[in-house]
Amino acid sequence: MFLGLAATVLLMAFAPAGAQTPTAEQIRMLQSLPPAQRDALLQQLGLSPGAVSGSTTPARTDQITVQPSAAGPEADAAMRAAQERDRRIKGSEQLLIELTLPSNPPAEMELARLKELRKRIITRNPYELTRLGVLQLPGFEPIPLAGLTQKEAQERLALDPLLRDFTVAVTVLRVDPQGARALKPFGYDMFRGGATAFVPGTDIPVPAGYRVGPGDIVDVQLYGQQTRTYSLPVGRDGNVSLPELGPVAVAGRGFSEVQGLLEKRVRDQMIGTQARVTLSELRSQRVLVLGDAEKPGSYVVSSLASVTNALFASGGVKPIGSLRKIEVKRAGKLMRKLDLYDVLLQGDTANDVTLQTGDVVFIPPVGPTVGIDGEIRRPAIYELAHEKTLGELVALAGGLTPEADASVVTIERVGPNGVHDAVTLDLGAPSGRAFVVRSGDVVRIAAVRPVIDNGITLAGHVYRPAVYAWRQGLRLSDVIRSIDDLKPRADTHYVLIRREAPESRRVSVVSADLSAALAAPGTAPDVLLEARDQITVFDLVSPRNPVVEPLLAELQRQSRPSDPMGIAYVEGVVNAPGAYPLEHGMRVSDLLRAGGGLQDSAYAQTAELSRQTVVDGNARRTEILTVDLAQIRAGDASADIELQPYDTLHVKSTPEWGRAEFVELRGEVKFPGRYQIRRGETLAGLVERAGGLTSIAFARGAVFTREDLKERERQELDRLATRLQGELAGLSLQAAQTDPGASQALAAGQGLLGQLRATKPVGRLVIDLDRVLRGPAHGEGDVTLRDGDLLVVPRMTEEVMVLGEVQNPTSHLYRAGMTRDEMIGLSGGFTSRADKKRAYVVRANGSVVAQSSGFRGSSNPAIEAGDSVVVPLDAEKMRPLPMWTAVTTIIYNLAIAATAIARL
Repeated sequence: MFLGLAATVLLMAFAPAGAQTPTAEQIRMLQSLPPAQRDALLQQLGLSPGAVSGSTTPARTDQITVQPSAAGPEADAAMRAAQERDRRIKGSEQLLIELTLPSNPPAEMELARLKELRKRIITRNPYELTRLGVLQLPGFEPIPLAGLTQKEAQERLALDPLLRDFTVAVTVLRVDPQGARALKPFGYDMFRGGATAFVPGTDIPVPAGYRVGPGDIVDVQLYGQQTRTYSLPVGRDGNVSLPELGPVAVAGRGFSEVQGLLEKRVRDQMIGTQARVTLSELRSQRVLVLGDAEKPGSYVVSSLASVTNALFASGGVKPIGSLRKIEVKRAGKLMRKLDLYDVLLQGDTANDVTLQTGDVVFIPPVGPTVGIDGEIRRPAIYELAHEKTLGELVALAGGLTPEADASVVTIERVGPNGVHDAVTLDLGAPSGRAFVVRSGDVVRIAAVRPVIDNGITLAGHVYRPAVYAWRQGLRLSDVIRSIDDLKPRADTHYVLIRREAPESRRVSVVSADLSAALAAPGTAPDVLLEARDQITVFDLVSPRNPVVEPLLAELQRQSRPSDPMGIAYVEGVVNAPGAYPLEHGMRVSDLLRAGGGLQDSAYAQTAELSRQTVVDGNARRTEILTVDLAQIRAGDASADIELQPYDTLHVKSTPEWGRAEFVELRGEVKFPGRYQIRRGETLAGLVERAGGLTSIAFARGAVFTREDLKERERQELDRLATRLQGELAGLSLQAAQTDPGASQALAAGQGLLGQLRATKPVGRLVIDLDRVLRGPAHGEGDVTLRDGDLLVVPRMTEEVMVLGEVQNPTSHLYRAGMTRDEMIGLSGGFTSRADKKRAYVVRANGSVVAQSSGFRGSSNPAIEAGDSVVVPLDAEKMRPLPMWTAVTTIIYNLAIAATAIARL
């Protein structure tokens, strides 16, 4: 009945699944259920059978955890958020304080005061609480926050009179402690496994020295003349009563002695019968765990339980309790002392004795403690017992790491006068190892410097970046022995060497021409290396800033007015433009090497060098020098100018150097295709290069397009579409006011807008190809070609196209002497929406013959093969939107040009 009630309570507490985080009490109730019923209940709650971990026996509640549930990651995230929200603030944690000014600004003077207060508080973020969890804001009384949640802390700060006008937000930063603050007392983590971690097993052999006592059950199995089995409890009088043999005193005897005694008694008194004696059940006993235990009190433990078992049963040792001087008392007398460090560090359990009924395990307060951090194998806070010296403490912590610098050991301690002192020792010296440490000391073991004093570092675009041993007389070719050591496309003419003086740590820069060094090993180009040099090999593609900029920053930090920073710039048509360190004696040719050399398009005759000079210490003047690159490349040392700080070399591009330009010829050209053109070449010359036109070419219908004209058409189409959309918005408003004319115009305009947005620009330039080809190159009407131009020459055509507001927009067979009106008649005449006064003809070459008035006489132009007749929409019959005529004209003209191109 109790189990059913517990299941009902749990279902009500958890439902709906994932709605809340189970409490420790609910988890304990769940664990008290039988396994089958517990798993069934978890399944009803939407959790996996292993969702709740922990012992089935009561244990420490902080050891019970809720595993990820079957509800999914969102439920798990919500659970974690809820746990974080309810988490209590602890001492030494960091907080972010944010203050928001009130939405209703107060008077100007009061607002200024609030702004100043807010600035003073938020500029000191983040705030670190004291060890006791107290927040100290500038100008405020100490505010205790330990034990509050984040929300409660916000409410507490909002109650302060100086902050009541603000909206306060508090964020707790979960920052992992570093250094000495991250140190934890050594050994206490062993008790985190829960009470069952060290419970002695009941299925292990009974030790021969085990003392039998009241409560134990002795099994006696007879075989031979008689076959029987007896389970004999040891009575309070210490005897077991074996039938036919009477009572036998066994209490206080070792188990092996009891075995021998009973087997001998059976053998002597029961002729022909032998006995096998075992212990089936062991007695339990009650012991006391007192002192600084997590849960001091009386505990019932197994008769095989040792001191450590009792400690685990009590939840372990508090941080203020000693691990080194645990006492076992029996009948008021001290029986044994246990040092848990012997168990943890050496595996020595000699003093972990088996307890007896009535024993007391007493945990005294912790003794002297010393922290040790840095390059030590087990950084922690250690309790000292017999250890007194620094050497013994280091041994207790596992010794130094390989990266430790034993000559630099710092000890921080509080002196007798309450002042923090620091002592630096050499652990390698006997006096350092014999130094006596005191309680509260913090020992820091420094790491060796990362700088390799007698090494050369090779990095960059090489196959084997590494550190090489330095020796006197080592040169660049000894480190990079062949071009094969470099990756493909490595820059072999500029290798950068960062050099640091050991005495002053002052940084300088040396560069080398690796090709010259490998060509003549041991000569001046093969630079002598020094200890700590860092060699970087660049490639010809990647930017050099990641290496050069940090080096320039180092030079900038050590720059002085008397010794300005060494830097020079190379710009223009070089492979790696940028700023480079200025070396001693550096010249223009060296700066060109640093910049990766000239590009193919560089003007290799001259360059400009800009030089900044200070005149009389009052003003800076820019001087422009002409550099003769041709003479420098020829080896003229006098032309190779020596550089000064902040010089800038500008390499110009070769005149008229640019990318290749192409024009495409399509259609009825003898050799159509894509042609590279010369600067200033014309259309007539290119058609002549292509063999001229074929015999069936329709030169009058040629279409010539240009990319920049296409872009301008696209912009115009976008502009017209935007304007038309604006006018349609006005019509929409009128249509909403039940204006029939507006509704009709709105429907037509929306259709027109859709056509306009769907129209693609062509970029047609109207030309007379017949006239161009008949005339001389560069003659009147000839076109100077540009990159991307396209000429489409169609075949001879016999059609005339009629489109727009006619009854049957279509194409008709051309007949000589036909006029525009006759072609419109062939298409069924005008529609009711046609603008008869503005019908026009688009000639095959793209030119337009417009009509201004009348349809008789010269106003009715003759039609030629390939022409198109366009009848536009009569905008006057619609709502007055004057731009509609322009829009329809553009759409028709672009459609005609696009159709001419598409025919091919």
